[in-house]
Amino acid sequence: MAERIGIIMNGVTGRMGFNQHLVRSILQLRAEGGVLLSDGRRLMPDPILVGRNPQKLEAISKQHGGLRWSTDLDACLANPEDAIYFDSGLTGMREASVLRAIEHGKHVYCEKPLSTTADSAARLAAAADAAGVRHGVVQDKLFLPGIRKLRRLITSGYFGRILSIRGEFGYWVFEGDWGLPAQRPSWNYRKEEDGGIILDMFAHWRYVLDHTFAPVEAVSCLGATHIPTRVDEAGKTYDCTADDAAYGTFLLKGGIIAQFNSSWTTRVYRDELLTMHVDGTEASAIAGLRECRVQHRVNTPRPVWNPDIANPIPFRDSWTDVPDNMEFGNAFKVQWEIYLKAVAEGKPFPHDFWDGARGVQLAELALQSWEERRWMQVPPIVPAKAAH
Repeated sequence: MAERIGIIMNGVTGRMGFNQHLVRSILQLRAEGGVLLSDGRRLMPDPILVGRNPQKLEAISKQHGGLRWSTDLDACLANPEDAIYFDSGLTGMREASVLRAIEHGKHVYCEKPLSTTADSAARLAAAADAAGVRHGVVQDKLFLPGIRKLRRLITSGYFGRILSIRGEFGYWVFEGDWGLPAQRPSWNYRKEEDGGIILDMFAHWRYVLDHTFAPVEAVSCLGATHIPTRVDEAGKTYDCTADDAAYGTFLLKGGIIAQFNSSWTTRVYRDELLTMHVDGTEASAIAGLRECRVQHRVNTPRPVWNPDIANPIPFRDSWTDVPDNMEFGNAFKVQWEIYLKAVAEGKPFPHDFWDGARGVQLAELALQSWEERRWMQVPPIVPAKAAH
């Protein structure tokens, strides 16, 4: 018999909350018999779906075997039988909801960005620390197969000294004005609704860089709103006030230079929607969401610049795949397992709210860099209790 743990899931009517967190994580864990703990016990997640639309909640509940649901968040938070509060709703509403959950003694787990400002995110982290609850922020890209393979290479010393990272992320989001609807909600393009690709994606780049390579020490960023108008879910044309592309350069500890292009206005000519090209003194790698390919210095061709003849070297042929040689689960599900184990076993969770605050901080500094046209230093954010 598995031990039950109740999870208040706020925001599961949204695309990410429904697909990745409910269906592919929590419901999949239930189908597998729960989370196996270190002492052999099993932990069975029991979600209650929370949101503002009763019709959507009821439909999701019926679709998945009669899950509990409610539109009354306060009543859910008051129920001592549910120990965890999860939030994947609108970022601007997160601080108030999470603080209420902490006041009720709930362990708290949230989508990124943790909040809309670094100060707000740090307040949440300090409040969670003071309450003694387990707090965590989603950092799914760390658990993707391609990045896990890349981290394995780094740990083994495969690259020698890492010199640089070049990241390319994005795809074309349809404007909605010629027959194909947009793949992203309209609030993403409204600054007044906490939209923008910098706030959305730089939180990702912070934890990817910090935890895979080295801490970020400085940032320079240029943002853009390339598409000035789009069509919303109701078919109405609106002005875009938030950035839809960002071109960032990061200086990491040890002199590593990273560049990331983030865009919802680019047509893809690469193998995956996210790729990172890593160059080191002894080897290079190209990692995507699932694949990772490498080229060691002994396999590196010797190109010579000559634009007067056709390229004689098939460059891709000298790269080799890093084998899977292990089973990689869904990245969101893997992190959910780690978080649930931390709650059940009373152990530290490595990707906590302080880590989430660092991601928001980087986005904030990137926006300031864009506005002021200058490099911004990234000061350390440390837990309040560690600062004394």
